[in-house]
Amino acid sequence: MPKVLIVDDSAIVRKVFTRELGAVEDIEVVGAAPDPYVARDEIIRLKPDVVLLDIEMPRMDGLTFLKKLMRHYPLPVIIVSSLTGQGSELALEAARCGAVDVVSKPGGSFSVNELTSTLVDKIRGAAHADVKKLQQKAPSTPKVHLSSAGMTHKIIAIGASTGGTQAIQTVLQGFPRNAPGTVIVQHMPANFTNLFAARLNEICEMEVREAKDGDTVSPGIALIAPGNYHTLLRRSGARFYVQVKDGTMVYHQRPSVEVMFNSAAKAAGRNAVGVLLTGMGRDGAEGLLEMHKNGAKTIVQDEETSVVFGMPQAAIELGAQDYIEPLQDISSKIMSVLRT
Repeated sequence: MPKVLIVDDSAIVRKVFTRELGAVEDIEVVGAAPDPYVARDEIIRLKPDVVLLDIEMPRMDGLTFLKKLMRHYPLPVIIVSSLTGQGSELALEAARCGAVDVVSKPGGSFSVNELTSTLVDKIRGAAHADVKKLQQKAPSTPKVHLSSAGMTHKIIAIGASTGGTQAIQTVLQGFPRNAPGTVIVQHMPANFTNLFAARLNEICEMEVREAKDGDTVSPGIALIAPGNYHTLLRRSGARFYVQVKDGTMVYHQRPSVEVMFNSAAKAAGRNAVGVLLTGMGRDGAEGLLEMHKNGAKTIVQDEETSVVFGMPQAAIELGAQDYIEPLQDISSKIMSVLRT
């Protein structure tokens, strides 16, 4: 049973989270702190398994506290913040500094009930996360040359959750400029995916952007599913495009890897490569199996390099994978599969 410490300067937020999470059988809220200075002492005293941390707080902001915590007392941290404007930029920086996950406070696109469901799932995942892997420098992935011949109708579908921001960066940095059209689902809230895509666009050879409804999926383009919306792959004649839509959560997630993979299985079939990276739970496992059954080649990240092995393991248990690869080898494996 993971023990949780809530760190937020809002008494209302502390009260709501304590009440909602306290009603969950397999989670124990051991304390709540109004600022990082109190949290520091509470962490030593209570030894929580997971910390829920606000970004914008007086006396010391959450990002500064996170950096100190990761340096002196590393443990899984989930950022829970009002992810608008500056808050989203700080949250993205927090993910780079070792935060396991990021969720948006209620009052925006999430209701309290939806947030609780999402947060419970993320707490369970964070409790199993290997924080040391988040602190490691992303492994280098040499870019592989890929002939453009025959790549127009190929599709790469990638899904990830806990630890996925670093994993996706590693994979995309190994792609050449002319890599097949790529659709990516990473569990993250609205207002965060656009910044994530923009950052990847700066450091990757492919053009990376947040997906918009109707966007064409073509070579050299990687589309990130927008937070709080499902993203599906569709086909019209020879053209692949994405449908971005609302809908119920699947495996407590919106966007859901499962939804995207199932659509890729139908739209692309054997022309697709499906990749399931680090993450807690089962989202994407059955969808990857569906891609496998429809002729796609499928790859899962291995346990050694996964921050959380839940999603890849669930896919392996179903026999959904063709290959199990360490993170640093996934880009080259994808390109190798495409060449053959």
